[in-house]
Amino acid sequence: MARTEAVPASSAATPPPGRLGRIAAGSMRHRGTALLLWLVLVAALTAGAQAAGDGYRNDHSPPGTDSQAAADLLAAHGAGPEDRTVRVLLKNADGLDAGQDRITGLLDQVKGLPSVDSVRGPWSQGGAVSRDGTIGYATVALDDGDGPLPAEDLTRLLETVREAGGDGLVTAVGGEATRGAEESGGGAAEGAGMLAALVILVLFLGSLVAAAVPLVTAVLAVGGALGLIGLAAHLFTVADFTPPVMMLVGLGVGVDYALLIFHRHRTELLAGADRHHAAVRAMEVAGRTVLFAGGTVIIALLGLVVLGLGALQGVALAVALTVLVTMAASVTLLPALLALAGARIERRIRAREAKRRARRGEAGAGPADGGRRAALATAVGRRPLSVLLAGAAVLVALSAPVLGMRLGFADAGTDPAGSSSRTAYDLTDEGFGPGFNGPLVVVAEGGDATSGRRLATALGEAEGVAAVQGPFPAGDGGIATVLAFPETGPQDEATAQLVRELRADVLAPLTEETGERYRVGGPTAAALDFADSVSGRMPLFVAVVVGLSTLLLLVVFRSLLVPLKAAVLNLLSISAALGVVTLVFQNGWFGVTGGPVEAFVPVMVFAIVFGLSMDYEVFLVSRMREVWLRAGDARQAVGEGLAATGKVITAAAAIMIVVFAAFVLSPGRMLQQFGLALAVAVLLDAVVIRCLIVPAVMRLLGARAWWLPGPLARVLPRSGTRGG
Repeated sequence: MARTEAVPASSAATPPPGRLGRIAAGSMRHRGTALLLWLVLVAALTAGAQAAGDGYRNDHSPPGTDSQAAADLLAAHGAGPEDRTVRVLLKNADGLDAGQDRITGLLDQVKGLPSVDSVRGPWSQGGAVSRDGTIGYATVALDDGDGPLPAEDLTRLLETVREAGGDGLVTAVGGEATRGAEESGGGAAEGAGMLAALVILVLFLGSLVAAAVPLVTAVLAVGGALGLIGLAAHLFTVADFTPPVMMLVGLGVGVDYALLIFHRHRTELLAGADRHHAAVRAMEVAGRTVLFAGGTVIIALLGLVVLGLGALQGVALAVALTVLVTMAASVTLLPALLALAGARIERRIRAREAKRRARRGEAGAGPADGGRRAALATAVGRRPLSVLLAGAAVLVALSAPVLGMRLGFADAGTDPAGSSSRTAYDLTDEGFGPGFNGPLVVVAEGGDATSGRRLATALGEAEGVAAVQGPFPAGDGGIATVLAFPETGPQDEATAQLVRELRADVLAPLTEETGERYRVGGPTAAALDFADSVSGRMPLFVAVVVGLSTLLLLVVFRSLLVPLKAAVLNLLSISAALGVVTLVFQNGWFGVTGGPVEAFVPVMVFAIVFGLSMDYEVFLVSRMREVWLRAGDARQAVGEGLAATGKVITAAAAIMIVVFAAFVLSPGRMLQQFGLALAVAVLLDAVVIRCLIVPAVMRLLGARAWWLPGPLARVLPRSGTRGG
């Protein structure tokens, strides 16, 4: 038997303060102590992380894959890691021999630099000079060890090589170690995002003091999370790109959560409550909404653990912890800041409202008219089906490019023109062919010379292989390696196909013939394996995240159709955002160098955006539910819900958009893709979904939106969520 849960208005009486209200009241009473504790905590965590040093490290190895088996074999037999080797690329139009003295002097300088173990010049190793003699490379082995190389040593290497160029000699350094150091030069993304957020907050709240409250809350929360993760990075694997991702998400959701609570506080003030009761009520209502929304973000992020992909698990835990710290700051630090600045904020709010009423001649009107949003709800209500179809068409059209999305890891070929890594990449391509930028490291488990020669012969005869070097005994001599250079570049789809064909059509028959095992490894093969692992595990990941989030919303709204609607719309907004990323970064729109979408991006964007989308879903629909519980009128619930939340959703979305979009200024391609995807997703969510599609769907469903089957109604716990 089905039921809907409209109740008389009398049952919607304001409950006494609950746990969140009591926390807010305590923070306000001891506001100085609360602020001081947060400052001390952030300072202690930051100092501890700095004293412990850099513990971030990348682990892009997909467990159980061929490339990981090759890496494990090399490590077991004492072969040095590839990220400890870089190349110094050299070009002289008159020939390298003509500039040999200058080149030798440069390599002697490099040999004496910190963290440099050895240097092999272009004339001391076979195949290190191009056929025309104008381009060559020296191989620089860096100090071995488990910890990261000092950034200042890598920077000094880059500067030494760059300063040696000129007068006809072109110099550059290529390799993941120095490429990472060059990218870490950074940009103004964080500062630009915070400045833009502050401007929007001032415009929305009308006061610099009021605007500072959400921003200070977010900054302290992110600072504490960064220090905590900096320490935790010494205990488990956390990728080196995690801190900016944490700031990206932390600043966005931190300001967002604080603003939602602050908006409810403002609404309660204008309704006649004093500062204390306004803050308590805001925490009871909007604070609970924030906790549910943040819980959904954390659930989505922890869903990444299902993938079991190296450093990705550490990134997910780090960002989830950032959201958790942000939630804690929203319910403990924010009330203290409201109490400290309460008098000035309240005077400003009441003065602005008085001016607004005087301007519009509405001295007796309520504090929030929401006129434009109410008009929008009315317009959508006239033709809900047309609005729904139009909005869905936009999302589906933007989602179409996802069908052709290719995952991988962008190499130096997509770095900015003029950078050392890009120059080295281009010189390697020009002198030796595109495949020399991404050789395949094929490992033979038998280390004898016959095994290695047999492997080299089979690879040399394979279609798509431009050249072969080796066999080389690796480490203790127990294995042999052969370098196979593809005819195409590392990011080319033909190279990925070559790896698959070598494994299936060349090495598998060779294994049957000899009884020995052969593994295809190296960065290019590892990137392909990682992308394939992500694609293969994505359905399980999506099912876990969508399933858990839907169950959470089922408890929050006590409705069967609202959670299902939210899941479908969130999936559409995520696919549309990834479609835009595909158009820009893979297809090369707007002048961007085309390449694969970073393999980390889709899963991270899905987890983060799915959680963030629930933010506005809970905030908007819970206000509709609040009206529905009070009045029992589905049409009124849609109109009042949109009118009451539309302005703050617009402001919160604008802040998140500018914070996320600012990261397009970052030097790292992965962060650029994250920033664009998150900004587009929030834009579509706030404009197309929350303002158009959700009101249209709720209008079409009517009272059925709040339908809950009787058996479910009896077993589901009551969350107590009452609105944003």
